[in-house]
Amino acid sequence: MNAFALAPLILILPFVGFLFNGLIGRRFVDADRAVGEKWTGWIASGMALSAFAVSLALLASLSAHDYHAQVIPLFDWIVIPAANFHVPWAIQVDTLSVTMMLVVTGVGSLIHIYAIGYMHGDKDYSRFFAYFNLFIFFMLVLVSGSNYLMLFVGWEGVGLCSFLLIGFWFDSVANSDAARKAFVANRVGDFAMVIAMILTFWTFGSLEFNTVFSGAEELFHAGHMVTFGTFAAPLGTVVTAITALFLMGAAGKSAQ
Repeated sequence: MNAFALAPLILILPFVGFLFNGLIGRRFVDADRAVGEKWTGWIASGMALSAFAVSLALLASLSAHDYHAQVIPLFDWIVIPAANFHVPWAIQVDTLSVTMMLVVTGVGSLIHIYAIGYMHGDKDYSRFFAYFNLFIFFMLVLVSGSNYLMLFVGWEGVGLCSFLLIGFWFDSVANSDAARKAFVANRVGDFAMVIAMILTFWTFGSLEFNTVFSGAEELFHAGHMVTFGTFAAPLGTVVTAITALFLMGAAGKSAQ
């Protein structure tokens, strides 16, 4: 069984749900609230559930291939030949990413279904589900990307959606203040993430997970020194700094 070709759907499905509810969901609700809520709520939930089904299919394919990691390239995202900088938009399918896909889509689907009743009667019913589908989309970008830049896009998107959902009822001063605090707290972690990615590219010449991980082991055994102008540092010291910065980024996100 090979379901790796379905991998792009893991991102497409929740994004389609976001577009539907963001662009026309409000019209359905305004035309007939009872019917409109069912359409918007269940379409959003259906997209999350479908993404969960794709995650299960990817797990089955991964199992059938002895859990060998697969990278499914979708398109060239950023290409700067002069700087030898190439970042594809690609999905990494391995045990870690698929596990996180299952968590995101599984738990996300349950919350979507619960919210159908919880948000009943809210004047911005469709807007909530648009934000929530977008949140699922960015979470999946974060956990499925094959490189640090995709992870960072998902990271920033999750921060944006957290801001939008925390401040969903923005007419409340307390909610608005909480959303702003979360947004500001995220920026501290973002700064650490950016510095970590710059150091990663400077050290390994790539932001692809597989290239960085394999290169780190080879360079470490070779006693590689990382130069910054006239200053040189052992690879182990630089890698420790990089991992500490990534940890700061995660801590900053959690601090919100």
